[in-house]
Amino acid sequence: MDQLSQDNIAATLETPVIEAEKLNFFYGNAQALYNISLAFPRRKVTALIGPSGCGKSTFLRCLNRMNDLVDGTRVEGSIKINGADIYSSSMDVIELRRRVGMVFQKSNPFPKSIYENVIYGLRIAGVNNKAVLDEAVEKSLKGAALWDEVKDRLTQSALGLSGGQQQRLCIARAIAVNPEVILMDEPCSALDPKSTARVEDLIGELRQDYTIIIVTHNMQQAARVSDYTAFLYEGLLVEYGLTKKIFMKPKNKQTEDYITGRFG
Repeated sequence: MDQLSQDNIAATLETPVIEAEKLNFFYGNAQALYNISLAFPRRKVTALIGPSGCGKSTFLRCLNRMNDLVDGTRVEGSIKINGADIYSSSMDVIELRRRVGMVFQKSNPFPKSIYENVIYGLRIAGVNNKAVLDEAVEKSLKGAALWDEVKDRLTQSALGLSGGQQQRLCIARAIAVNPEVILMDEPCSALDPKSTARVEDLIGELRQDYTIIIVTHNMQQAARVSDYTAFLYEGLLVEYGLTKKIFMKPKNKQTEDYITGRFG
């Protein structure tokens, strides 16, 4: 293992829940990620930063095998969750995506009621007990800081919510199935400043119970919400460490140039 890989894994010895080692990813013949080794500590927020097209979202989607849905993709290296290789033939991909939930850049509520949106994953898992479902709805919406705003209209369409409320509903849907990890792909990019602040506050609260990995193009947001930051450039991991160190005293000049706006 090279020194950068050792440093990255050593930086997160706070009980990593997901570890990528020497990860290479290909779209057909085009390589998008190069030899990435990263370990994500439990119940911490890690931000993935870098210019558009650097591989942030591709890497994020490797962590719950969302890239499997794209024809012609290929993975080399390993990603493990609690020591189990997620690309092993014995890995149940549906169960993996329950354990590693995802919130997308654009909120994507289903054309169903607020209630049915939250319990969608539980229904898929075969849970039909109304008392259990009711409890999950209330707990998840409270966890997503949305309960007080929607508790009197749970039977109404989720499509009637504001953009910020829809994104928090998608977070509630993700946490309803009790995941270990929540992946967030630029969850605030389509939101107004007030809604962005609500989601950022929510991330701060959720870190008590979940490991969160967030892709963001917003340097200020990364600095505000994350414990660790990884800077990617052209498919390579340039630098990884505590967010305070990355932003105040990066080791790599390329990292410094990106954070200070000299390119990107």
